[in-house]
Amino acid sequence: MKRDVPTTYQQWHRQYGDKVSLVTGPYRLFMFFHPDDVHELLVGNAKSLIRLPRVMKTLEQWNGSSLLVLEGQPWARQRRLVSPAFQPRRLEGYGAEMVRETTRLLESWRPRLEANGHLDVEIDQAMTRLSLAIICRTLFDCDVAELADEIKHSVAVLSDVAFDEVQAPFRWPLWLPTAYNRRKRAAMRCLDEFVRGLVRTRRQEGVDHGDLLSMLLTAVDEEGAAQSSSSPDAIRLTDEQVRNELMTLLLAGHDTTAAALDWLWCCLARDAEVTERCVREVQSVLGTEPPTTTCLPQLPCLTAAIKESLRLYPAAIGLFLRQCTSDIAVGGQRIPARSLLAVSSFVTQRDPRWFPDPERFDPSRFLDGKDKQLPACSYFPFGVGPRVCIGQTFALTEITLVAATLLQSLTPTTVPGEEAMPGWELKMALRPQPGARVRWLLRSRSA
Repeated sequence: MKRDVPTTYQQWHRQYGDKVSLVTGPYRLFMFFHPDDVHELLVGNAKSLIRLPRVMKTLEQWNGSSLLVLEGQPWARQRRLVSPAFQPRRLEGYGAEMVRETTRLLESWRPRLEANGHLDVEIDQAMTRLSLAIICRTLFDCDVAELADEIKHSVAVLSDVAFDEVQAPFRWPLWLPTAYNRRKRAAMRCLDEFVRGLVRTRRQEGVDHGDLLSMLLTAVDEEGAAQSSSSPDAIRLTDEQVRNELMTLLLAGHDTTAAALDWLWCCLARDAEVTERCVREVQSVLGTEPPTTTCLPQLPCLTAAIKESLRLYPAAIGLFLRQCTSDIAVGGQRIPARSLLAVSSFVTQRDPRWFPDPERFDPSRFLDGKDKQLPACSYFPFGVGPRVCIGQTFALTEITLVAATLLQSLTPTTVPGEEAMPGWELKMALRPQPGARVRWLLRSRSA
């Protein structure tokens, strides 16, 4: 089950129905797959739920006390402080950087594309590099090409360590002199020094760079200020809190977005008809002009393709495990305090009751208002309830702008002999198996 949680959950759903209960170690685990139960659990019972402490302690090693691990009032206060950084009015500036980094990737491919007419790309490597470049630029106005290889390597190391330790029943103490711990400590130290240095320098400069770091440094908890007579420091993020949020966004933000882009290209490469509709739409709306955030509402076909790929392959499937702090009831079932609770966007979003022929890639499900007729919580790739992903709009904007930029001149298709959809590998995000490739065809400029 460790590496194929999605399939295991699907099998349990088919065999036992919408509610599944089992004993795992010292806990009883309850799983809910029906949209009504998902809503009742994550929305109706939200105040009685916490993230699993053991998992959060693992992530806290390098993320610190960020939004990802905080609970209760500290979480609510921090969410109020961080939310403005993701407001739509900030996305225009971020969007320009997303397009710029994607164009740089395209230009690095161009000599080989023009020489051969196509380029075969190991898609996860390419999208991971691109999403890291985008997150570095939008987080702290930094060119990833100028970062030391050690920093980029450390990001990859901690992404792998996170999944391994979240899954492991026991974590060896960090002080043990093992090769694994030395590698982990080196990565933690490298990223910690890098991020702290950026925060310290920016705080001293006092200049707004238009990035997320600048926004976090100047964020004010106006609601908290109105409710108390606390000192100014109590309604702003400390340097430590800024550091924690940056670490979380750097590690989690690029990982899940890269995975979402991987699956989008894998799906489009295997559906020439949908790809052609998306290409025509992009050409009609944009011509040769670079995409902007203001043009996104004019790209319904591309948006639908993105939503459909997220339906089939929701990237962050491992973040919906909760523990209840008191007795609750879901779907008429009593659940005692300290029980574990899980939902699966992967399973619910492949349920034929809500999505007929669920294994088929069919973006028309999200066109002409059809998705508005779906039951609440039948589609939740970014979560639902108070702890819905704070970067949801940011991520969708990034995915759409990256896709539109590449589709202006390229068409994704399969590499000969690799027509079958790749299998998946579950780490902190659901990714295609290593080695999965996409062939990019260069279209003539008049096409």
